[in-house]
Amino acid sequence: MIEFKDVGVRRDGRELFSGASFQLHPGHKVGLTGNNGTGKSTLFALLLTRMGTGDTEVTLDKGEVSIPDSWHVAHMAQEVGASSQTAIDYVLSGDEQWYEINAALNDLSSVSDDQIGVLHQQFDEIDGYRTPTKAAQIMAGLGFNTSQHELPVEGFSGGWRMRLNLAKTLMSRADLMLLDEPTNHLDLDAILWLETWINAFTGLVIVISHDQAFLDATVGHILHVEQQKITLYTGNYQQFIRTRHERMAQQQQAFEKQQATKAHLDDFIRRFRAKASKAKQAQSRIKQLERMAELSPMMADNPFSFRFYSPTNMSSPLIELTDADIGYTDTPLLRHANIQVTPDTRIGLLGMNGAGKSTLIKALVGELGILSGSYRVSDTLKLGYFNQHQMDALDAAATPMQMLRRLAGKTSDAELRSFLGSFDFRGERIDTPSELFSGGERARLTLALIVWQRPNVLVLDEPTNHLDLQMRQALTIALQGFEGAVVLVSHDRELIANVCDELFLVHDGQIDEFDGDISDYGKWLAEKRKQENAPDKSNSKKKNKKESKQFVSRETSHSQIKSEAKNKASAAPINNKAAQPALSKEEQRKLAAEQRKLTAPIRRKIEETEKALAKMEDKLASVETKLADTELYDESRKSDLLALLNEQTQLQQQHSDNEEKLLLAMTTLEEMEADINEEKPA
Repeated sequence: MIEFKDVGVRRDGRELFSGASFQLHPGHKVGLTGNNGTGKSTLFALLLTRMGTGDTEVTLDKGEVSIPDSWHVAHMAQEVGASSQTAIDYVLSGDEQWYEINAALNDLSSVSDDQIGVLHQQFDEIDGYRTPTKAAQIMAGLGFNTSQHELPVEGFSGGWRMRLNLAKTLMSRADLMLLDEPTNHLDLDAILWLETWINAFTGLVIVISHDQAFLDATVGHILHVEQQKITLYTGNYQQFIRTRHERMAQQQQAFEKQQATKAHLDDFIRRFRAKASKAKQAQSRIKQLERMAELSPMMADNPFSFRFYSPTNMSSPLIELTDADIGYTDTPLLRHANIQVTPDTRIGLLGMNGAGKSTLIKALVGELGILSGSYRVSDTLKLGYFNQHQMDALDAAATPMQMLRRLAGKTSDAELRSFLGSFDFRGERIDTPSELFSGGERARLTLALIVWQRPNVLVLDEPTNHLDLQMRQALTIALQGFEGAVVLVSHDRELIANVCDELFLVHDGQIDEFDGDISDYGKWLAEKRKQENAPDKSNSKKKNKKESKQFVSRETSHSQIKSEAKNKASAAPINNKAAQPALSKEEQRKLAAEQRKLTAPIRRKIEETEKALAKMEDKLASVETKLADTELYDESRKSDLLALLNEQTQLQQQHSDNEEKLLLAMTTLEEMEADINEEKPA
């Protein structure tokens, strides 16, 4: 296991964390979270230093870190240099043991006859003959096709090189795997595959990620870095949020209590320090103050507070594709595309890697001409288009203030600075050239410039790639309040679920409305992969039938649960009745009375639970309405905010518990009614 004992680390004279004590065990999947600059990457560098690897050496200011000497570490770096090495060979090099033995077996000129036998035995022991297949499977999961295996690494774009680096990391025979933002350059189907891989990995995984859904699906612990402290939480990200909110509320209460106590002691000391009769008591209270551990108030720490302006002019439709064939040559990638973007459109585009989502986006914004069909835009269209190219096209020499000034005309500097501050560009960062910005800062600046121009249609192609959790949350809230149309491609499932009203699936050259939610898309994708990997193609008819199945949302309200359970319960006696002799009306009446009597307690329980759920939903709605008030996030109302967050967490947990009780009760009722019907006399 890895053990930290009272660890403290400083870098460049600044204390990143102190007093860190925790244990991580083999098999743990750990999410490392915290605001930018709190020391997450430093923690990775510290682990790599202690294991004798890594490019940056980090020394301890105090404390002790223990890691088993036999452990091997794999670390996903953030940069991949150009190389003439083939993609498959680069990925295989991640398995260092296999790579060395295989290289020796392919060059026997310097190997003795005795060593050849040993090498073959070692190769067999590590299952070396299957290693290339494993590498190919990892590459396929991350979106590479077989035709790309022999291409040189230098022939891939930066994002695809990062995928190669991830694949190389996953090939390692590591005991500890450190993954730094592994989902940044992945699309949704690759992320879903990676989740499955991580869950099957038997070693210890520590992952830095801003993808909440990814963390929820993969980790069972959270290491959170905040205010120079590292805290280990048990559970996934959602559970961490609930627990942290509770701790925040408790810490705020403790802080306020301590402040009141200190004020009382200070007042006593001030009044009686000079009096001889009270001097001893005053000195006692001075010592009490000195012994008191300093508590900190909890802060509402999201620095982003932007919103989209109301569009100035709207008409319908704003963009319309009719029976359009879309592609880059005479052979279309997409056929007969029909999409209409109106002011209330909220579309999320889904599809496997290479299916044509980005191609469709380019056609919608007019970057790519259609091959046939019709493409029309309104005279009132004002487009806000975000993609990686827009970020890369920022004026490298210009500052945020200079770029915004070009758009803002005579707007005052104070107003521009306030606007940029809502995207967390403050102080010297406002006047810093964008070439010195991180990917996250460039993404925020691009969004800021789009927001300022008051678009009535937002077309966003992977807007969250470089954004941290706080900015993603702020973007989600801003998009929910946006009064125009949204077309979104994103691997962030939380963003899609919270922003989009309808989903379209791009697949096999077609664009069709997807009847389900984002979790149903994961099921569809898993089924599709299963069909593609199935060796027996004689079942193609059955596969096609499965593929055409329309999924329904697994997130059901308690009223839906009730309706489904009632339908099942009512179906059971009908089926049973068909298999048995008909009963007289008197017998039916007696049986019905008996059934009502036997099931009365469980029915009462169901009714009580439904009432409790209804009350909780009303309370939750009230709390959420209060949380939507922007004034609540002022510095002066921290305690009100924390109280509401705590109440929301408790209500959500109670609501979840009662939904489970209701579902269990409904199932019990169904089983009881089925048993009663089976005992009917012939």
